Amino acid sequence: MEKRTLIKDAYIINEGKRFKGSVVIEGTIIKEVLLGGILPKKECDEVIDAKGFTLIPGVIDDHVHFRDPGLTNKATIRTESMAAAAGGVTSVMDMPNTKPQTITIEEWEKKMQHFAEDCSVNFSCYFGATNDNIDDLSKIDIKRTCGVKVFMGASTGNMLVDDNHSLQRIFSESPILVATHCEDQQLINLHMAPYKGEYDLPIQMHSEIRNELVCYNSSSNAIKLAKKCGTRLHLLHLTTEMEMQMLDSMQHKFPKITAEVCVPHLLFSELDYIAQGARIKCNPAVKSSKHRAALRHAVKANIIDVIATDHAPHLVEEKEGGSIQALSGIPSIQFSLVSMLSLADKGNFTLQQVIKMMCHNPAKCFDIENRGFIRPGYAADLVLVKHTKPYQLDKADILSLCGWTPLDHTRLTWKVSKTFVNGNLIYDKKIVNADYRGEALLFNREYK
Repeated sequence: MEKRTLIKDAYIINEGKRFKGSVVIEGTIIKEVLLGGILPKKECDEVIDAKGFTLIPGVIDDHVHFRDPGLTNKATIRTESMAAAAGGVTSVMDMPNTKPQTITIEEWEKKMQHFAEDCSVNFSCYFGATNDNIDDLSKIDIKRTCGVKVFMGASTGNMLVDDNHSLQRIFSESPILVATHCEDQQLINLHMAPYKGEYDLPIQMHSEIRNELVCYNSSSNAIKLAKKCGTRLHLLHLTTEMEMQMLDSMQHKFPKITAEVCVPHLLFSELDYIAQGARIKCNPAVKSSKHRAALRHAVKANIIDVIATDHAPHLVEEKEGGSIQALSGIPSIQFSLVSMLSLADKGNFTLQQVIKMMCHNPAKCFDIENRGFIRPGYAADLVLVKHTKPYQLDKADILSLCGWTPLDHTRLTWKVSKTFVNGNLIYDKKIVNADYRGEALLFNREYK
């Protein structure tokens, strides 16, 4: 007989509602969702008193760089998935710019096997599209592959697709969701031209070199291609007011086009470069407070679909320097949920919207099988969080291998208490169960 666990008397946030209730886990699934003080139909083996805690679905982060294989001096699947578990993230989707790059079916299979052996949470991996591997798109396992990643701008581990014919073929021939990094590389090169030969530039110039037009030109081009080709398009890490206005004008007209914003762009503005320096350097760049306000408004107005992290660890010494020398990427997965809940406390958006965009919508956008909601029959990916007095995180609590995050300057008002993955308690009282392994995500979709 499978173990039955009762999470009792929590405040539950699920599908736009906040209510007092309890949840019964039986084995790996949610068996019952009970309102108020209703008791379970059968006796439970374990009862967790959740009075004063809030129960939510596990976070699904559709945008992570765990750097494994090939860059394991700065991160590994093991360390980053343990950090994810500590942050209430129960499922991740890993990007292809590793070493070797995940741009062949063989390398994708190897990477999936590596995740199966080492990942503490549920997982999938993107297949990376290039100018030269388009014929392989027809061989993708659509049941297990989260998406096809296209770098329409150069970033860490350059996989730039800059040929228009190749882009059109990818958008036309991909059998699954196409996820894009949108920056206009020609415009970036134009902005850099006056500084050719410079060793470095002030970090504040990063947001000028990769400015609003750099992003808008590329994302608007991706949307035009998607409309023309009938592509299921997911725009990653949008950062600008113009992009939010474009999405707002499209709302409900093109359901096959969805969009993501990332935690660092919701938290930081270019004013933070003064204190943080290159610690907040990422691609696309953190921009002005005007753009940050537009992103926050887009979340509040339900213009944006998904909040993710773009979790991308680098060593501290690799973040030294300015807009040329310092590497781009921010580690944030362990504190993404609590930072967004804390922003909600300040009135930027609601707690329900955080759960919608970090838990429900990723499951819907990617058509993930039986995850992302607190529903009977769904996988028991659940998180207990606690509202607290304001605090700053302790560096000793950081589990990412790189050992730092710019979020350590953020005042937080929530903490993750327990994380369940497939019914297994894998994070409790600051301890991660290092022996547990998550499952490969499965997808139910047919786009064409």
